[in-house]
Amino acid sequence: MKNYTITVNGNVYDVVVEEGASTGAPAPAAPKAAPKAAPKAAPAAKAAGGAGSVKVEAGAAGKVFKVEASVGQSLKAGDTVIILEAMKMEIPVVAPQDGTVASVDVAVGDAVEAGALLATMN
Repeated sequence: MKNYTITVNGNVYDVVVEEGASTGAPAPAAPKAAPKAAPKAAPAAKAAGGAGSVKVEAGAAGKVFKVEASVGQSLKAGDTVIILEAMKMEIPVVAPQDGTVASVDVAVGDAVEAGALLATMN
């Protein structure tokens, strides 16, 4: 048997893997969660989340690379609101329609999942 420590989405797991031929049966010991750090507190800017009626959501999972728009800024459909970094590529997230930025719900460096709310517009 071998012991491994695996980190998935910031959660740390200690896993025991049996070596040899697999019988298809589950491993005798189930993986146990061993969190080593508390999750980060949400920034204060997120408290105003959902201020606008139009949602600007992430199209892919990644990290917030740059915030291009600020609250109160007028945008046209297709203008860049936020740039995400995923797999060493910069992916612009654009305004779905004309409007004004009501809230920016992420900060540079935040990890986001696909479909996560990044900003709202009016």
